[in-house]
Formats: sequence, structure tokens, C-alpha cells
Amino acid sequence: MSDALVETTDGIMVITINRPDAKNAMNKAAAELIADAMDELDGNDDLRVGVVTGAGGTFCSGMDLKGFLKGELPIAKGRGFAGFVQQPPKKPLVAAVDGYALAGGLEVAIACDMVVANEEAKFGIPEAKRGLAAAAGGLIRLPRKIPQNVAMEFALTGDFVDAKRAYELGFVNRLTSGGALEAALELANAINANGPLAVQRSKAVLTQSYLWSDEEMWDKQNEVLGNLFMTEDAREGAAAFAEKRKANWRGK
Repeated sequence: MSDALVETTDGIMVITINRPDAKNAMNKAAAELIADAMDELDGNDDLRVGVVTGAGGTFCSGMDLKGFLKGELPIAKGRGFAGFVQQPPKKPLVAAVDGYALAGGLEVAIACDMVVANEEAKFGIPEAKRGLAAAAGGLIRLPRKIPQNVAMEFALTGDFVDAKRAYELGFVNRLTSGGALEAALELANAINANGPLAVQRSKAVLTQSYLWSDEEMWDKQNEVLGNLFMTEDAREGAAAFAEKRKANWRGK
């Protein structure tokens, strides 16, 4: 049985962490499979959006501690923990969270661009309870997504929060009473309907701009957007609007 499953349909790639007996704890095999999937997502022009989820009603319970004690780290060269946390893909990623997203599991979720969660989901970075630290992005990304003092509470207490609280704090985009994957696919399809170049370059600006000073931000934005307004897709989008039809995107 593969530790991670990959399916593609109509421009959307679904990556499933597939270790339900271990609450989808991340091991090296799964990380390497996910890294390969992220390479395919970035390199295949027919793919536009990725969704990350977990099998068996749990998203991810974090690093496989049994593997850790044996000296194994769930890291893929070039992409880091879980095969993408250090180097996410250029294309958008949606996390579909059922059950627990804890420790490395929360770090996997917030490494995605958007998070959809079942109302019963739980989030937390309890590493401090084990003498560890959330070094796969929890200490770095979380205070960029929620108030720093709240991120501090997450990290220093290790306590869990429910999905409603995560939604109120803003790092969960949508809550669902049903399965998170179905709701995540709705969000992915809404993104997939848009111009792929516009989506990718908008993501690039949004993820990079926090580093830009006021003096350079407009030039940097123009640099990242490049010739977007002169592309075939830009003309096609305007024509489709005028003609009241669905756009036929070519990614050019």
C-alpha cells in the first residue's frame, strides 16, 4: 500500500496522505511521494490546482515519531518536510482537513495556500509537550497568518483548537459539516475556472510581497506579473466576458 496517493481529474491533483493506521503520521516514503507529486503539479501545464488531504478521517498527526526514533526524517531533498513544506509549488494548494491536523500536520495545512476544514477538525502544534519545536513552518508561518500573541500561545502551550476557532482566527478559509475534500474540491474548481497564468502570478505576488519595502513594492509586483496583461489569456478573458461565454484558457 502506497503511503501517499495521487489522482488527477480535470486540471486538479488530489494528494492523499495514506497511512490511516498511523493517523497519517508523515514518514520519509510519504514525503518523497508527495515531493514527486509537487514536481508533477508544477511541471504539467494541464494541472492547475492541488488539494492535499488525509485518508481515514484524519488529515495528518505530524511526524512519524517511531521513524524519528530510528533516525528517519520525513523530508524530501529540495522541498523539505512532507515533500513540500519548505518549497511549496508555484500553483495553488488547498488543504482538506478532517480530524486532526497536529504538529507537522498543522504545518502541512498552513503550507497550503488555503484550508478547508470539517467542523469537527482539531489543530495544534504540541511539539513543546514532547521537548520539540514546530520547526517545519509552524513557528514561521503561523504568526504570518494569525496574531503573533495567539501563535505564541499555540507554540508555548501546545494546546489544540477546534475548527471554529481556527476559522475565526483566519487560517481556515471554509468550514463544512460534511467531508472536507468535497468542499475543498469546490474551492479548487472555482480557482481552476480562472486564467492559469493570472492565478499563478497572483499567488506569487501574494506570497512574496510581505518581503517588499514600500519603495520597491510596485516595481517588484510588475516584475512578477510580467507581461500578464499582454498574454493571449488576457485577451481571451476580455473576449469571453464581452461575448458572454466561458473562457478557453491556453496558459499563454
